[in-house]
Amino acid sequence: MRFTLFFLTLTLFFLNCEAQKQPGTFKVMAWNILHGANDCEDGKAHAIQIIREINPDVILMVETYGSGKEIADSLGYNFHLIAPEGTALDDKSVNLSIISRYPFGERVDTKFPFYLGGREVIIQNQKIRFFSNWFHYLPWENEPEKLGKTTEELLVWEKSGAKYEMIQKVLPYIKKYAAETDSIPMILGGDLNTPSHLDWGKNTKKIHNNLVVPWYSTKVLEEIGLVDTYRTLNPNAMTHPGITWHTKGENDDHRIDYIFFKSPKLKAIKSESYKVFFNDTIKLNSKEILYPSDHGFVVTTFKIR
Repeated sequence: MRFTLFFLTLTLFFLNCEAQKQPGTFKVMAWNILHGANDCEDGKAHAIQIIREINPDVILMVETYGSGKEIADSLGYNFHLIAPEGTALDDKSVNLSIISRYPFGERVDTKFPFYLGGREVIIQNQKIRFFSNWFHYLPWENEPEKLGKTTEELLVWEKSGAKYEMIQKVLPYIKKYAAETDSIPMILGGDLNTPSHLDWGKNTKKIHNNLVVPWYSTKVLEEIGLVDTYRTLNPNAMTHPGITWHTKGENDDHRIDYIFFKSPKLKAIKSESYKVFFNDTIKLNSKEILYPSDHGFVVTTFKIR
């Protein structure tokens, strides 16, 4: 009897999940969970609950640090650790991972798995390459518009630290797979640790000390043809800033977490951004959940054409 009730409950849960989706669509979540979601009490359990309420099909995870397999198993998802083959799936030194409700295809490895790596996911008979990524935060300034630099000087400053060096290492991989997206779509998401050039345009000059800054770190992805899903679907950066980084008590709010894609076979139809302070509560589906991360997250729904 207990088994029957459990089976019926499980069946109803999955039917409800499917009912919430439009035919031919899937949902992607990009989230830096902060030190494996271990910095607050029962952090992994809260991360699991948040993911369950968001109900994504694929999670591009940053700062996995040993927690990803447990999170995936708790949700009944498949788990891929972005690390050399044979690495223990609970290795606490590994940054990136991909969690998927759908089956995996081939690995997509790079020489720099701490920054970028991927895996094919088979969704509704369509092979899609997913990439999780992280770029270094240096150089960082809470309010770069107050550095007293011109636009040109800010772009030079942006290339002065580890972030630019890291981008140069992985850019050949991004270009390679972006060139193949007519046949195999590409979705890249994670923590870029940079503001977007799309958020520093003419319509936001008044909040950026009258500066328009085409930040290299996001502009270079646009030049390859990758589309910033959140800003494309929420084009007004003043009414929809999409903040994913904001420290309590500091004026350092920025959108630094992203989901990009490239392919004529996909269409981004909805994108939302969530930000809650670390150890505060997030309200999802009328449930209040302790928030285990210092980063917000992005959720984009795609339609397969």
